[in-house]
Amino acid sequence: MQRVFIYADESCLGNQFVDRDNPGGAAGLVEFWTGDHWERRDYWLSEPGTTNNRMALRSAIAGLAALKRPCHVTFTSDSQYLVRGMREWVHGWKLRNWTRKNGPIENLELWQQLDRVARSHTIVWQWVRGHAGHPQNEYANVLAIRAAKEQSSSDGLVPSGFEAWLEEQRTRYQKYFDFFEHAPPPDEG
Repeated sequence: MQRVFIYADESCLGNQFVDRDNPGGAAGLVEFWTGDHWERRDYWLSEPGTTNNRMALRSAIAGLAALKRPCHVTFTSDSQYLVRGMREWVHGWKLRNWTRKNGPIENLELWQQLDRVARSHTIVWQWVRGHAGHPQNEYANVLAIRAAKEQSSSDGLVPSGFEAWLEEQRTRYQKYFDFFEHAPPPDEG
């Protein structure tokens, strides 16, 4: 199985307002090692009125659905709702016929859709603290915010702008010099 890394993030603009729609975006960076270099692809999507939790689920659905064959995926997100849900909650909900002890499951249809697209892959769900300097997560955040603002979609995987973004971060903000974007994954040599 191909080993794939997905770094996803979500954005919901205007959460502080109760009387209007909150536009949101979800995005991700997909990476896989080809033997001598990383191939990187981006994806993003948006909704005119949504929540952070809904967009976190959509980021995972879109990223996993874009993979054309079963893969071993390390999926990294700063959404505890998403990561804890897939690690801890979904199995119990399924055993109870998609119910939970204390009321209805929020975003049930999205959880069920995510469960369906996740089945064909072997996935390690990994949480990372948001806005803590993790370059791939920060980049996915930029894509998600842009999608929310522009209400745009990549319509699938597109060539990534990660390396150009990383260079700009280094030049303009003196960040991420300790990140080696051309190094193989740790167990690849």
